[in-house]
Amino acid sequence: MPDARTRSDGGLEAALLAGRFVLTAEITPPDAASPESATDRAGMLKGVVDAVNVTDGAGARAHMSAFACAALLARAGIEPVLQFTVRDRNRLALQGDLIGMAALGIPNLLCLHGDDVKNGDQPETKMIHDIDSRALMSTARQLRDEGVFPSGRKVQPAPRLFIGAADAPQDPKPDFSPKGLEAKIAAGADFFQTQFVFDEGIARRYFGRLRDLGITEKAHFIVGVGPLLSAKQAHWMRDNLFGVAIPDATIARLEAAADQKAEGRRICIELLHAFTGIPGIAGAHLMAPQQKASAIADVAAEAAVRSAKAAA
Repeated sequence: MPDARTRSDGGLEAALLAGRFVLTAEITPPDAASPESATDRAGMLKGVVDAVNVTDGAGARAHMSAFACAALLARAGIEPVLQFTVRDRNRLALQGDLIGMAALGIPNLLCLHGDDVKNGDQPETKMIHDIDSRALMSTARQLRDEGVFPSGRKVQPAPRLFIGAADAPQDPKPDFSPKGLEAKIAAGADFFQTQFVFDEGIARRYFGRLRDLGITEKAHFIVGVGPLLSAKQAHWMRDNLFGVAIPDATIARLEAAADQKAEGRRICIELLHAFTGIPGIAGAHLMAPQQKASAIADVAAEAAVRSAKAAA
């Protein structure tokens, strides 16, 4: 029988409850119609990270169904985090998928708004947004905890789900308010995966404030980070990705390196080690734009932080 405290049957939740520093990674489903194309893409992450996020139409571009890809990973023994965007489906479809994912052995979901289709390769696409991401969390929580649809019809057995939300850490101002996080937690968020954090100082100040406010006692926070390819990429990310702060010193370090890609890996590993010692950070979410999953696997193996105890 699962631990009475658990809300899913997944290893990610179990590891977080045990206080172990977790690692998650991320893949984009392939542009291919074969199961091997999905499992081969994530295969090198098996046993290296605790769970693998499957993006849902990232960049507003079509790929293999995230739902199908996550199911294939689960079947192959790779625990998925299924990203759900409210951009493409109405509430009926979303509710059906929430039940279906549990039936197929997918224990974790990350509730997201979804990238604007105007930035994708089919800008004429119509966005749905029947409900917002917070309502999706609330629906997932209701199905799990009450075993009923929003209409009141019963769901037996109820789906066991570990519900995630997104966050973007920032340097907290004196009047910083966690109302947005509190609203997501009230809606049902059990864990958060964040935007990239390349500034250790911001991480310490942000999670220090969340701890002082009691937020980190209510949900698990998994902080985004990854190996930078070059100073050029770092400049682009800082200028174009919402919520991403990269210190000038980090960019200068990349510019001065003989091998910028190798230096980016070293910076990532140093940050991973730093995060294990910051109270309130329960793990790291590894992302590698423009790189293969092997880059994540190499960093995770070299950093060897999964056995570190997460801070309270």
